[in-house]
Amino acid sequence: MNQDLNILQLILHASVVVQLVMAILLIVSLASWAVIFGKIVGLKKVSQGNEQFERDFWSGRHVNDLYQQSERNAQHAAPMERIFTAGMREFLKLRERKVSDGGALLDGARRAMRASCQRELDVVESHLSFLATVGSVSPYVGLFGTVWGIMHAFTGLANLQQVSLSTVAPGIAEALVATAIGLFAAIPAVIAYNRFARDIDRIAMQQDNFMEEFSNILARNANQSPSAGAAAPVPVSAPGRF
Repeated sequence: MNQDLNILQLILHASVVVQLVMAILLIVSLASWAVIFGKIVGLKKVSQGNEQFERDFWSGRHVNDLYQQSERNAQHAAPMERIFTAGMREFLKLRERKVSDGGALLDGARRAMRASCQRELDVVESHLSFLATVGSVSPYVGLFGTVWGIMHAFTGLANLQQVSLSTVAPGIAEALVATAIGLFAAIPAVIAYNRFARDIDRIAMQQDNFMEEFSNILARNANQSPSAGAAAPVPVSAPGRF
């Protein structure tokens, strides 16, 4: 309790510039913790949604049924489900235009899925650069506050005839608190950034694997001629079979 009170007194007795640096670092720290908790919830939701859709996809349901369900629930769909919907929509659209080249059908579906995947990754990676910035800049901001505080402390000692450790120590201690707060803001941000980057890489790999598997399924159906006047159905009653 006394230690906490001493730290509080050091902050209150610091110079205005050092207090401003401390306040900025505390605000940045709170913002980074808000981003961290938001990312934990968001990435968990994305992973669970992708896994649930992947189970549904390989459960033996018809692709047309999954596509219609995904179209109805587009706002609440998982990223992988939106990727599937984009590829399927483009595939059927090209079929409606009587495109008979299997390669063109497959390339169109792949481009649509790749664009959708990039959009989903952009959403997942949002605010990640903020954590990287906090982790890299906060220690230097704290160091600036420390240097300024030490300069202010030594400037105040110029008018004293006798200088001892007891007169120097408070000013230096006040300045060092800025560095401590800078590290307090930076360390969690760096740890969280590395963890989230690894999780996002895993999600990206999972989505890439799904796109390749679904492209293989589309490739087996791409050369089938569509029925006249309508898009050919794409029935899949078992994983990987049209």
